Amino acid sequence: MSELLTIAIGSAFINNVVLSQFLGICPFLGVSKKVKTAAGMGSAVVFVITLASFVAGVIYKFLLVPFNITYLQTIVFILVIAALVQFVEMFLKKKMKGLYRALGVYLPLITTNCAVLGVALTNVTKSYDILEGVINGFATAVGFLIAIVILAGIREKTEYNNIPKAFKGTPIVLLTACLMAMAFFGFSGLK
Repeated sequence: MSELLTIAIGSAFINNVVLSQFLGICPFLGVSKKVKTAAGMGSAVVFVITLASFVAGVIYKFLLVPFNITYLQTIVFILVIAALVQFVEMFLKKKMKGLYRALGVYLPLITTNCAVLGVALTNVTKSYDILEGVINGFATAVGFLIAIVILAGIREKTEYNNIPKAFKGTPIVLLTACLMAMAFFGFSGLK
């Protein structure tokens, strides 16, 4: 149990997918203008990464390894993620129309989010079993959610501040992300 907790804390804070591994930067910077949209994107990422970690782990363990075709893992994981996002999108559109409207814009973006593929490959690289992989995926996605919501909150606060012209827009966002990465680096002593 303590090993699973270590994986969770390490994935969410110490090895934050955005702030230390630099995966998922595009949605992190692009969808973090408002806290509401950032929370929507982060929630969708939590769902998809957790589910993708489980499905990719099952396919890897019961299909790729037994047939000795592990060299196809990247292609298979990309296909799994794309199919999973499409399935989730169709399910939400049919069964949960309110949630689909709220997340509709963000679901297709998740297919191209390299953090999702990064988590699946990390699970294989670190030889996690299926449960450890799901915990890693969930915690990594929660770390993404925390980071994107914090950045969105800071961006909302700085939007109306008197910022020098040279720093307005993207430069101040990148500086903010840099300061956040340095702050999250402080968690490295927890392990």
